[in-house]
Amino acid sequence: MSSSPSDTPDPQNLTGKVLIAMPGMTDPRFQRSVVLICAHSDEGAMGLVLNRPMPEIDFGELLEQLGIETDAARPIEVRFGGPVEPGRGFVLHTVPEHGDDPEGRLRIGQALALTTTRDILEDLAHGNGPDSAVLALGYAGWGPGQLEDEMLQNGWLTGNSADELIFGSDHDAKWQAALRAQGIDPSMLSGAAGRA
Repeated sequence: MSSSPSDTPDPQNLTGKVLIAMPGMTDPRFQRSVVLICAHSDEGAMGLVLNRPMPEIDFGELLEQLGIETDAARPIEVRFGGPVEPGRGFVLHTVPEHGDDPEGRLRIGQALALTTTRDILEDLAHGNGPDSAVLALGYAGWGPGQLEDEMLQNGWLTGNSADELIFGSDHDAKWQAALRAQGIDPSMLSGAAGRA
């Protein structure tokens, strides 16, 4: 008995998964990084780095620069999301598992979404909005087949995302935690790619 394509998730689609940089990753922007894949298709992939905080950028000051008045803003962490469009902001946040997604919101999983509209910043500035949220500046992007090639070259491992990886603040521990979640001891990894 075969199932229809809509019943079976695409095993090649990495949306909602994390990429874990292998020790041999030579690009300094991604060394020891953990990246959440927000969108993946034949046209390429887009993700946000989860473990590069930007403590020099204050969320409240950023809101002021955007002309958004704050009266009860919660402290929202600002992170380096990736090298593409570093001046563009992306709010990664929790959402109800069921419901409609407004324009500007990309649902990544059942309870996780990415929003690029000013509305969510205004909500957060007034103490409203999602329970958990982080702001990423910039993103990581791959053209058609580029991410798959990097994975074949031993640049990335894939794994499941977790709230602590996404919203946790212990960034120094995220790379090792992501590897351990896949049953891998980080000290046993080699930077050299194997060939059969």
